[in-house]
Amino acid sequence: MTRTKRDIGPFSVEAIGLGCMNIHWGYGPAMTPEDGSDLLLKALDLGYDFFDTATLYGMGQNENLIGDTLAGHRDAFVLASKCVLGFNEKGRFLDGRPETITQQCEDSLKRLKTETIDLYYLHRPDPNVPIEDSVGALAKLVEAGKIRCIGLSEMGADTVRRAHDEHPIAALQTEYALWTRNPEIAVLDTCRELGIAFVAFSPVGRGFFADRPINPDTLDEKDLRRVFPRFMEDNWPKNLDLLARTKTMAERAGCTVAQLALAWTIQRDDNIISIPGTTKHQHLKDNFDARNLVLADDIMTELDALYAPEAVAGPRYAPPFQATVTTEQFPFEPGA
Repeated sequence: MTRTKRDIGPFSVEAIGLGCMNIHWGYGPAMTPEDGSDLLLKALDLGYDFFDTATLYGMGQNENLIGDTLAGHRDAFVLASKCVLGFNEKGRFLDGRPETITQQCEDSLKRLKTETIDLYYLHRPDPNVPIEDSVGALAKLVEAGKIRCIGLSEMGADTVRRAHDEHPIAALQTEYALWTRNPEIAVLDTCRELGIAFVAFSPVGRGFFADRPINPDTLDEKDLRRVFPRFMEDNWPKNLDLLARTKTMAERAGCTVAQLALAWTIQRDDNIISIPGTTKHQHLKDNFDARNLVLADDIMTELDALYAPEAVAGPRYAPPFQATVTTEQFPFEPGA
């Protein structure tokens, strides 16, 4: 039986949280401030108690929106943000040096209108800075009361262990979904062993498991999915075949395809917190309701088999994107 509450550091949160990135960036035009604010307040009203943002999202706009909208409700939710990936007048940058992390935290605190960030992630590993140095900077922020817990994003098991040796890590965030099973190679077991919460982003497959089929040809010019292999013409038709069979299973379970995907993710382990993002109020409610859905064992087994890693057409990242992370790959994936 799946618990609806999950532990993350000293906090207890619902198994479904809100990934805030696509309010401003990633999958199309940004929401207006008014619509974005309405979405955040609706999430709070529904019971969401874990909000995930980052310095990079909307070049600070996402943090600003959360600060402007939710500062008066600060005790009602756990707040997560991220550093290392940042921005300046020249654009985005990657910098894991301690002095940069410290400054980014100060800037985020101002935008978020809070004295403390509950969970602060290293957004990406910086290949030019030892992970111990970056984590050490976060440890000093914990001592200063600027942040409460340390997290890592898009890092493999070896990196996680090195970081955890420097300072206890509260959470690891990376992509995990029916069609992205890479965490099962090593990091899920590592998190379980070390008592680290696992935060799954893109659990609805970047919209692949949404209620309306995506047409890659009509995606916005700046939509990230245009450069993701699974949405490209060589792979897309094959993946649609998997989706058609998934819809039949969702009907058997009495839920939407997105809810099926979310329920599968959090049912894999009580250590997992899932953070789907959306810009639509109905999807916001549907996603949150999925935390109460318990899938039958036969459906879980069928989904596991249907989305065996080798059955999905295309890797999750093209080689240039994969080079920016230390997450594990299956032997058959490019560059593995």
